[in-house]
Amino acid sequence: MAKKDWAAFAHPDKAYDYAGDKLAKAWAKLHAGDQEPFPDDEHVAALLKASPKLGKDAGAIAAQLQDAWRAFHRGDFQQAYEQGVALKAAGASVAVKAGGIHATYLVDDAKARVARYEELVRLADEALAALPGEANSHYRRAFAIGRLSQAISITQALAQGLAGKVREALDRTLDLAPRHAEAHTAFGLYHAEIVGKVGGMLAKLTYGANAADAEKHLKQALKLTPDSPIAWIEYGNGLLLLHGDKREDEVAEAWDKAAKLKPRDAMEALDAAWAREQLE
Repeated sequence: MAKKDWAAFAHPDKAYDYAGDKLAKAWAKLHAGDQEPFPDDEHVAALLKASPKLGKDAGAIAAQLQDAWRAFHRGDFQQAYEQGVALKAAGASVAVKAGGIHATYLVDDAKARVARYEELVRLADEALAALPGEANSHYRRAFAIGRLSQAISITQALAQGLAGKVREALDRTLDLAPRHAEAHTAFGLYHAEIVGKVGGMLAKLTYGANAADAEKHLKQALKLTPDSPIAWIEYGNGLLLLHGDKREDEVAEAWDKAAKLKPRDAMEALDAAWAREQLE
């Protein structure tokens, strides 16, 4: 039985095609947010040394991994996911990111979205067991659990102890990669969502979450990646969670900034499109 095709990215653009050596040249800007190391032979060889079960041919795996990231950046999310999964823990970072971004924007069915996030948590757990020294082994786990917790309601998520798992994974990410802007954004939202849901006093006493840390992390992400739509979107979302409509002008300004940034790949195109829709 054929695997069901994923909903397609509807805004392909030649600018998102990083064929050949274009990928390496653009890598630093494309991955300023997640600090993903460029998957060249040397980096992949280090992964294989850390976890020999992942394979022996670093050159072949590096080429496959680069192709998976090219697919991600141009918006072929299913291809990126499947190529990443085939590479086991070495490809989990691209698989989780592709599967998660696709589910966030292009999966309408709530049950299907939850099922996707549960699968991504499983992939991330396996990657963390194999490659605990990689910052993104921890970050992708935080990302997958965080998206799952949003999909099942924060009340259920808190009851299942997901908040603690997210916090632990983000703490470890930032220990390994202090300039990881996406982790700062996620940490900011962690604080903001809990404060918004249970109130400042309980958030601080029970979860160690507070509004000041929320804004600190969200602003750090903006400082690190001022050209990233998602950093501005989530800054606005964080303000909304913390302050409701009291700072709605700042929320609108943040989303407007995101909407006007020039996307560098399919993910950023989806982010910017979301921001535009909020302002209509």
